[in-house]
Amino acid sequence: MAFISVFDVLGPNMIGPSSSHTAGACAISRLAGKMMGKKLASVKFILYGSFAKTYHGHGTDKALLGGIMGFDTDDIRIRDSFQIAKERGIAFSFETGEDDADIHPNTVDIIMNDTEGRSLSIRGESLGGGKSHITRINNVEVDFSGEYPSIIVVQRDRPGVVAHITNYLSENDINVAFMRLFRESKGETAYTIVESDDRIPEGAAQELMKNKNIYEVMTLQM
Repeated sequence: MAFISVFDVLGPNMIGPSSSHTAGACAISRLAGKMMGKKLASVKFILYGSFAKTYHGHGTDKALLGGIMGFDTDDIRIRDSFQIAKERGIAFSFETGEDDADIHPNTVDIIMNDTEGRSLSIRGESLGGGKSHITRINNVEVDFSGEYPSIIVVQRDRPGVVAHITNYLSENDINVAFMRLFRESKGETAYTIVESDDRIPEGAAQELMKNKNIYEVMTLQM
């Protein structure tokens, strides 16, 4: 028998009319902003399915922009996110993507650029009840919720990289909830995503970057 929590019945604390179209959208974008890390210069949102059809009326655009600036789902600043983004010097735009039956109806691509010239593209899906998950980082298909403290390792797909990561986790007593590897193709760019029961230690990125085949490490404390 499926377990139904009070959260599933009542939904999240939120600003806006829809747990899928506002709270879920905000959660996706907030996670994307954390992954970006550094000061945001510009962001483009490409919306699909019902997101594309209703984003004006349901406030999905305000929620997405608020989330990318770090606002939580119940932050009243979401209502003024357009103005706040302009005051912060963040350029933003919204586009609608082509209809595709294979894409979840509440999907958004978020394409970000920071002030140092780094770019990052994220695809997220809103699942209802304010829940969401990330399904793509740049061109690599992934799957993680962002509900746990996480380490995202961008690496060359070479022997020994995963062992380097697991050794670090063991040496620092990090209890792994989920650990998965995603890759474009053999020998190319891959992503190891670790979701942990424990807070990620300070300095984790620097330690993991000691492996020559690791390009970048993102840590998310949640």
